[in-house]
Amino acid sequence: MGEASSEGSLCFPSAGLWAGIFGFFAGGILKIGVCVKQVPAKDAPLAIVEGGAWIRESDIGFETNEPDSFALEESLRLKEKHGGEVVAISMGPDRARQTIKEALAKGADRGIHIADDQFFKLDPLSSARSIAAAIKDEKFDLLLTGLQSDDQGFGQTGVLLAELLGLPHATIIMHIDIVEGHMKLKRELEAGWFQWVELPLPAVLSIQSGINKPRYATLKGIMAAKKKEIAGVRRASLGVADAPTQRIERIYIPQKTKKTEFITGQPKEVAAKLIEKLKHEARVL
Repeated sequence: MGEASSEGSLCFPSAGLWAGIFGFFAGGILKIGVCVKQVPAKDAPLAIVEGGAWIRESDIGFETNEPDSFALEESLRLKEKHGGEVVAISMGPDRARQTIKEALAKGADRGIHIADDQFFKLDPLSSARSIAAAIKDEKFDLLLTGLQSDDQGFGQTGVLLAELLGLPHATIIMHIDIVEGHMKLKRELEAGWFQWVELPLPAVLSIQSGINKPRYATLKGIMAAKKKEIAGVRRASLGVADAPTQRIERIYIPQKTKKTEFITGQPKEVAAKLIEKLKHEARVL
């Protein structure tokens, strides 16, 4: 298990350039926005609507997207260390407010609900445009997202938000240190390698699942959440173009097939052929 030797700072414009647009960590106080998506529960019995465009949502349960739970926990830990405010942001129908309420119960200070009953039809770019438009006046010092959603799994929201907001961005974050208006970040690479990079604030980060252990909401937190604000905005009122750059053609359940093949020959030949097939066809070795 090694660490890549990329210790130098990445070349981004200075943090002062964004100070007039975003909150910029004033006085050591962080204003953090965290995106939390509501997705179908893992044990939900999924049925596909006629035409195969999406799943039938009427008879299933929903829960907070698990990767977003790690982003939320990290935002709460940063607030506890540096002070400030955590704002939970979610887009979806009215039921998505429950995901925001759960974030508030864990310690987020307020929520923003971007209401849209048909949001599942949006492609990642349209979703990011909608979120960017809804939060443009918030002046966040830091925006956190999970690595990807459990339902569609595009893994693009954080990157696109950063581009639309004109902010530096890093993905697969395993550790965050904030010192004097900039961050030192640990990124997970492949094959057990890591990379250290530096970014100025404000910025957008996509958090790796497993970076922390998400907390449970306490009874005190659940009671306190009832008094916290959830600001609502209709996505249609944001004036965001939602012409899709990509669309889902069909959702379907993979067909399970079985194939039996007899391998003949001498024992050594059979063993060699079997190992070859396990390596290159079954890919289990």
